[in-house]
Amino acid sequence: MRPSIVREIERGTRYGLVTVLAIGVRRRDPGAAVNAILGFVGISLPDVIERRYDMEFRPWQRVYLETAMLTHAVGMLGQYDDVWWWDHLTHTHSATILGGLTFAAARRRGRDPRPRVIAVVACAGILWELVEYTIHATANRIGFEPVLVTYGKTDTFYDLVFNLVGAGIVLVLGDHLLGNFTASAGDRR
Repeated sequence: MRPSIVREIERGTRYGLVTVLAIGVRRRDPGAAVNAILGFVGISLPDVIERRYDMEFRPWQRVYLETAMLTHAVGMLGQYDDVWWWDHLTHTHSATILGGLTFAAARRRGRDPRPRVIAVVACAGILWELVEYTIHATANRIGFEPVLVTYGKTDTFYDLVFNLVGAGIVLVLGDHLLGNFTASAGDRR
């Protein structure tokens, strides 16, 4: 991707998150507002990782991470309810990011990433569903608007399935797409 296109996409992502935040505040929707703020935290991760671990994200990798943050935040405005596949998209997208981080860490340590990617994505998915349920149930019990919403057992099942789809994508494409993260610092020079 050309740098100018990447900058425009990044700018659009930031504007999108600001828009979600503004709409969330205007609607008094804590789920949208909190998720927009968390989206800003998420889009700052590449800079933190690059500084801390002497790595460099490819432009498309930054865009991929940023669009994950945006699609989740936008989903809180109603797309999760109105677009049947939105939840599947965001779970797959998020799982590829977590799976990609796990894949790269395993490769850098000279370990087989396959069981680690599956285990981390599956366990994180289960933990996420438990947190989502707990936050929703607690908010309902004390009379607050929940920041996260649960939709029942079938939705939880599909969330976990699409998390595993994301893990599978990483296992198939990881060596090809994540080479800039899998080599040790000495190998990249």
